[in-house]
Amino acid sequence: MSIKPRKAVDDLPDYKGGRSLDSIKREFGFEKVIKLASNENTLGFSPLAKAALEKVTSFYPDGAAYNLRKRLSEKLGVSIDNLILGNGSFELIFLVALAFLENGEETIGVNPSFGWYRNVTKIMGGTYVTVPVKDFHVDLDAILAAITPKTKIIWLCNPNNPTGTIFTAKELDDFLAKIRNDIIVVLDEAYIAFVSEPNAPDAISLIQKHDNIISLRTFSKLEGLANLRIGYGIAQPELLAYLNKVRMPMNVNGAAQLAALAAIDDEEFKQKTLENIRSERKRYYEAFDRWGVRYTISNTNFVFFDAGTDTKPIVAEILSKTGVLIRSGADFGHPTTLRISIGSPEENKLVLELLEPYFGGKK
Repeated sequence: MSIKPRKAVDDLPDYKGGRSLDSIKREFGFEKVIKLASNENTLGFSPLAKAALEKVTSFYPDGAAYNLRKRLSEKLGVSIDNLILGNGSFELIFLVALAFLENGEETIGVNPSFGWYRNVTKIMGGTYVTVPVKDFHVDLDAILAAITPKTKIIWLCNPNNPTGTIFTAKELDDFLAKIRNDIIVVLDEAYIAFVSEPNAPDAISLIQKHDNIISLRTFSKLEGLANLRIGYGIAQPELLAYLNKVRMPMNVNGAAQLAALAAIDDEEFKQKTLENIRSERKRYYEAFDRWGVRYTISNTNFVFFDAGTDTKPIVAEILSKTGVLIRSGADFGHPTTLRISIGSPEENKLVLELLEPYFGGKK
């Protein structure tokens, strides 16, 4: 083909996301697939959200998502002007790069972490600089050392995906005191609702003191609305004004807005999900202790451990034989690790039974 894309696009690596249920069924011929690889809520989603979907109309949605932003502002204790809605966190991350990143500028992330940071940086012709995690924790000191005059954005996934670890409020305060105020700090808090350890940062209070911070959150995990693609950002209005300039009109569809508005107040469903995550994390920890493998204390709806061997063949064998999908750390550049989304008690029991032959004899 004689048509050539921009160089940044030509050099762009494909983003490797989780596989869909339908693609697995088509490839292997399974009628039922258990997917614990993309950190979705396998308990479903709020019945209040399901009922709200009956109100979907044939008209265009509210491009400003006023009703949802108003309810979120009340729930979070912020101004409606501190909020922006997006087609999932994916879009919001892209909007940050689109609005602020010039060709040749740098962004900093950690390895392993969410891979979309790299892609949006490269799409804009930027350079993605990574620093390794330290004992599977985000190393804020290493990020400080990596800052150059070209640094424009720092991506901080907290809790970090795929390791499940957090940095504390004090660690973040110390970090913010040492960086230039013309660097945008993106706090990707997709898993903030599942935090189990104390002293996590309070992003909202930080945003009130800093005009270069944006917190990104989602309805995909706790509320189970991953299929509808809806997330939100919290930041100073002046920063959000630039994101709104590059945001697609009516970027969040009406069905997603209605479902999220209902799901916000379904405390019964959210509590059910949280109780399942907390109890089932313990089930995995007990197995990891029995197997003698190294694992992290998870602050998310997944668990992460170092199997000490290449996990890609294990994942492939389990999938081909049983239709159960978990995630090899090879996708994140750490092939000896496994990330497993926490499902229902029955699903987790099955996964551990399938993994037992591989790790049960290890110490």
